[in-house]
Amino acid sequence: MKIVTIGTGYVGLVHAAVCSEYGHDVYAHDIDRKKIADFTTGRSELIEKYVNEPGLVNIIRETLGKSLHFSDDLEAVLEGTDAIFMCLPTPSDVDGSTNLTFYNAAAESIAEVLAHRQDKRRFVLVNKSTVPIGTARHLEDIMKAHGVDNFGVASNPEFLAEGTAVASARRPDRVVVGCDCKEDFNILRRVYSQFVHHVRIKYIETTPETAEAIKYVANTMLLTYISFWNGVGAKIGENMPNVNIDDLRLGVTSDDRISTWGSFVSNGAGGSCFGKDISSLIYQLRRVNVSTKMLEASFEVNEHQKVYLIDRAITEGGFKFNNKTVAVLGLAFKKHTNDMRDASSIKVIESLLGKGVAAIHAYDPLANQSAAEVFDPSKNVLFEKIKYFDSAKEAIAGSHALFVSSDCEEFRGFSRTIEDTVKPPYLVMDGRRMIPDYNELVAKSYTYLAVGSMVMTPE
Repeated sequence: MKIVTIGTGYVGLVHAAVCSEYGHDVYAHDIDRKKIADFTTGRSELIEKYVNEPGLVNIIRETLGKSLHFSDDLEAVLEGTDAIFMCLPTPSDVDGSTNLTFYNAAAESIAEVLAHRQDKRRFVLVNKSTVPIGTARHLEDIMKAHGVDNFGVASNPEFLAEGTAVASARRPDRVVVGCDCKEDFNILRRVYSQFVHHVRIKYIETTPETAEAIKYVANTMLLTYISFWNGVGAKIGENMPNVNIDDLRLGVTSDDRISTWGSFVSNGAGGSCFGKDISSLIYQLRRVNVSTKMLEASFEVNEHQKVYLIDRAITEGGFKFNNKTVAVLGLAFKKHTNDMRDASSIKVIESLLGKGVAAIHAYDPLANQSAAEVFDPSKNVLFEKIKYFDSAKEAIAGSHALFVSSDCEEFRGFSRTIEDTVKPPYLVMDGRRMIPDYNELVAKSYTYLAVGSMVMTPE
């Protein structure tokens, strides 16, 4: 089949690559000519500066020019297509609503081209990005307003987790397809033919509105579970003597009905989905006069988690950040990615700068460059205090305190490096509980403060 993806961000690029791997003729379109030119080279360093996802470059190299093509020529790619996947950015507005500016602009451009197409075969316009419930109807109205005929609209939300997106796209836990008629379902069954009758993959066919709702409910439920552990489990460990949060988590999740995923307490969840999606669902439900107190609480707990260790360091540990140098390890919102969207480290660094630190030593195995673009000194002179290092050890050298903000494997069991590099008095703020042998640090006069535990100071 001929498939077009509109937008080559995280969702669009992964979807285009994996579809091309399965033998479809895929055209990935973007209005950013520089990005298209970089993708067309097949060079890993040019591709990964946009989307750094394990295994993605290998697929692009294998299929480029064969079943995978990149183009900024919309008219050329749309002719004769069977399915068009809308993979556009849908950021949050200030009021929490979904900003459809990019989406609407792309839809209008597509409609103008399709109104004059030569090949009149039926095709399906598919919402792949997360969009408000009812957006498929909105897309349908745009097409009809331009005189486009013989088409259907569908919703086919993605459920990819960054760091494992390629593996998840190759073998998803479920494929959700929302269409209006049998003809459109049949087109998407051909797109996903390898999954339709799979014994381990749920292939779900429903209405476009239900498919759109499934994505929102799934993401808000996941964030609510994370917030429960951070807002309840972690607080018990931090405020009630002799409670071990790790044993608490193990004891609770030993029940088969309770997931271990999301039970590892942290300094908050980030990324492009959770915060944006729960804010959008709150906005959508308020518009139909539904109470959103539970969702609001989940969102507030998650935002609170991002910086409260710094406040605890002051109130419980007596630490003064003014004129100190603080190392921040882990800049991306999670390991195995360079994605800085809504990363907890952003609020950590902003909070530290607000406390008057002299310098911030930053390190991430993949996201140093992405972070440097977020913390652009031309936008805020305080960002000149941030220096980036090529290793964690180099970053902590000369610092007075350390904040671990992501779950990169190299930060686990980091106590020996701390001991060899900096001497006490020294404060370790562990936002991901990555240092299991913290008692040894405390015994050697380091101060340790982690999510889920009381502050541990030298005797």
